Amino acid sequence: MLPVRDAIPTRYPPTVVWTLIAANILVFLFQISLPPRAEEVFLFSYGLIPSRYFGELKLSYPPQDLSDYLPFVSNMFLHGGWLHLILNMWTLWVFGPAVEDRVGLARFAMFYLVCGLVASSVHAIANPNSVIPAVGASGAIAGVIGCYARMFPFARLVMIVPILFIPLFFEIPALGFAAIWFLMQVIPGVFSLGQLSDVGGVAWWAHIGGFIAGWILAPVLRRARRTYRKYYPDEGVYGFLPDGRRQEGRGPWG
Repeated sequence: MLPVRDAIPTRYPPTVVWTLIAANILVFLFQISLPPRAEEVFLFSYGLIPSRYFGELKLSYPPQDLSDYLPFVSNMFLHGGWLHLILNMWTLWVFGPAVEDRVGLARFAMFYLVCGLVASSVHAIANPNSVIPAVGASGAIAGVIGCYARMFPFARLVMIVPILFIPLFFEIPALGFAAIWFLMQVIPGVFSLGQLSDVGGVAWWAHIGGFIAGWILAPVLRRARRTYRKYYPDEGVYGFLPDGRRQEGRGPWG
């Protein structure tokens, strides 16, 4: 189930979203340009290795200064492959512009980094002995999803589900999508706790931590109504009000 688009009207260009997508792509292109051994060193240097901060590696490689905590941020701009990068950036492109439009450039940039830091911290605490570098922007993007769902619970999202080779499109409220998505993170996340084997995979707890951070921060992020620009008549062209509710007597596409 992949979101294709939303129906929240925006007026300002999503400058921060564009910048984040460009930064992630540029870092990934640099990453894959490295020789295999150099790329491995790069990922171990800038990916988040929980054991270094909370596990056995702390005895051998303890953090010495503030720069040693850089991986809590730098891991947000690394990815494990093209598919990993594309899915993350696509999700950011669907949910990010509406949130940035409502909160403003500076606050959205800070919010994104805070959600990423919370996601990294929760992942490290939940997997204290992991020596595998955690990489990916999905924890920060989970925060964007949580914020979007709380700001626009009635917004209609167009989803695509591939049935064999046939794409199936349908609508779902943002709150419904967020609830299903969050449940899909919590269930495997709970089962992953206490596992003795240190294997790579999805950072479930990074997603959970980021989503909760985004949900909690949403009310304090939104601009005051008096400081936000006026809504224009064309913003109802898809049959939705600015908060995502559907107008009476309007279909999904006008």
